[in-house]
Amino acid sequence: MMVDKRHPDPSGSTAGPAAVPLYGFQPPVGTPYGLEVSTVEDFFAQHNDWPWNPPRPGRATFHYLIAVTEGELLHDVDHVTRTVTPGQWLWVRPGHAQCWHPPGGAHGPFILFEPDVLRPDLARLLAPLTAHEAPAVLSPHPDDTVWLQQTALQLLDEHRALGRRPLDIHHALRRSLLESLLLRLANSPGIAPTGTATAGTGRADRYGRFLDALELHFRELHQAADYAELLGCSVRTLSRAAQDATGKGVRELIDERRLLEARRLLGGARWDARTVAVHLGFTDPANFGRFFRDRTGLTPSAFAAGESPNLPPRSLG
Repeated sequence: MMVDKRHPDPSGSTAGPAAVPLYGFQPPVGTPYGLEVSTVEDFFAQHNDWPWNPPRPGRATFHYLIAVTEGELLHDVDHVTRTVTPGQWLWVRPGHAQCWHPPGGAHGPFILFEPDVLRPDLARLLAPLTAHEAPAVLSPHPDDTVWLQQTALQLLDEHRALGRRPLDIHHALRRSLLESLLLRLANSPGIAPTGTATAGTGRADRYGRFLDALELHFRELHQAADYAELLGCSVRTLSRAAQDATGKGVRELIDERRLLEARRLLGGARWDARTVAVHLGFTDPANFGRFFRDRTGLTPSAFAAGESPNLPPRSLG
């Protein structure tokens, strides 16, 4: 089993109705490093009715990347159903909530990898592509479609060739193919030009690491000091990095991410306000109500009902 048995909830706790468990990366025995390659049809064949009967949302600390070569794939990312058709790619980034739909006729390579598989210099170049706000569905330029699919299949072939070559050569080939694939995907419409985000200074790198940590922990960590401790720096240093990158404070960015999740859950996912409050770490639903009303001009229930405040509309991003 790929997620429920090999990627258990690290906390060991049983998730409640509002919880979305966080899974770590555990490849099969004998698979080297933080990269695994299979096919979406093999995933469907190996998992019977899990995890779509009933649907089980989850989050992961690693990337899910699926190239659809045949059929159609339905997949929920951040509580929005995405439709992926041949030639398109589905990308679920670390920390994003996701949920599988029942198997359909989709075929194509299925790549899972941890962020640290990428060399630091390539990771900076690819920051616009791996960013949490980047599109979940990529539609590459038609001139790139065949090349991307062929490269993904070469990566699959090399992954299955464990033992054919020395292990260090095998891993170098897998990583090289993955990086080549991602660099070409970075030219997809909707992705900022490579090298324009979080590249260069130490502050920019620190801000990028803060975003990674925020995406994984915004539900339970709500103070700037929490993230400074995770990143091994002072609150002042982290605040300067955030100000340089966005002109905003760390706490404001944390609150914006919590608000975005609340809007997604109350709107598209139709969760009730109390469940959303628990999910986002509010100890009292009334505190969540004040938090939401102060930032949107609406109560959670009014927002869920589709009412409009006397304020400019806020984008879901």
